Amino acid sequence: MHTSYVVKRLLQIVPTFLAVMLLVFLLVRLLPGDPASAILGDRATTEIVERTNRELGLDQPLPVQFGIFVQRLLTGDLGDSISLKVPVMRLIVERLPVTLFLTVYAAVLGVLLAVPLAVLAAVRRNTWVDALIRGVFQVGLSLPVFYVALQLLTLLGARLGWFPIGGYGEGFGGHLYHLFLPALTLGLNLAAVLVRTLRSAVIEVLTAEYVEFARAKGMAARVILSRHVLRNALISTVTLLGLNIGALIGGAVITETVFAIPGVGRLMVDAIFGRDYPVIQGLTLTFAVLVSLVFLVTDLLHARLDPRTELS
Repeated sequence: MHTSYVVKRLLQIVPTFLAVMLLVFLLVRLLPGDPASAILGDRATTEIVERTNRELGLDQPLPVQFGIFVQRLLTGDLGDSISLKVPVMRLIVERLPVTLFLTVYAAVLGVLLAVPLAVLAAVRRNTWVDALIRGVFQVGLSLPVFYVALQLLTLLGARLGWFPIGGYGEGFGGHLYHLFLPALTLGLNLAAVLVRTLRSAVIEVLTAEYVEFARAKGMAARVILSRHVLRNALISTVTLLGLNIGALIGGAVITETVFAIPGVGRLMVDAIFGRDYPVIQGLTLTFAVLVSLVFLVTDLLHARLDPRTELS
């Protein structure tokens, strides 16, 4: 049953991919300015700009440009970057692992922060501990990602010098060290979302009849918490985590720019300012596929944790 469900969901990605493909193609061309002007600068003459647009094929009608784009895409060709003069696929292959590493790193930090604090808040509900945890994360949730990034960079990076203020590092250990601040930035935002949901879920499970029965049998509180409470409370949290992966990728665009990380987020920002249509299109399609696959994995994990869930 799971195999047929996976195939069905993968097929459902196709129309989503087509819709995103058309939408991003049209939206990037609504951006003010054009690639030729961005490349040549303000001093370029009208004749030079028109000639450059002609060389790039941007003087063609939109249906013709879209047809060329689709034709290339069907062969796995995302085109060449207008500003960098290299294939877009190569740029994505080179930089996507950096963003994926940062996203997974941030998700791990967010979960490590959220789970123990949410459980503590639930166990000590309606006390000052509960109020403090909820209050701190509520403030964190209201702060923009770029503001948190700048504060961490200034305090822990520039002033105290505990962590690098930019770069990706060398090797796995170097990546963990250099990406700690940006991952913590995204992880704090994610933890603020997870704490509220997980706290409510833990409180609900703690009042369930089977938990009361386990207490009556004399089962240790630690065993009840690990065997019964967390397993059931994490079901909704896994779903919420999957839904927020897209937000993590979106936050990576800002965070990579602040910390000068060579990922696809920073590449997207540079492409937007440079009106690099092929790069913007290729990255947006990549994000769409990644988010769709994450949603699929989230559904499968939800079914794994909750056997009552039917995949159809």
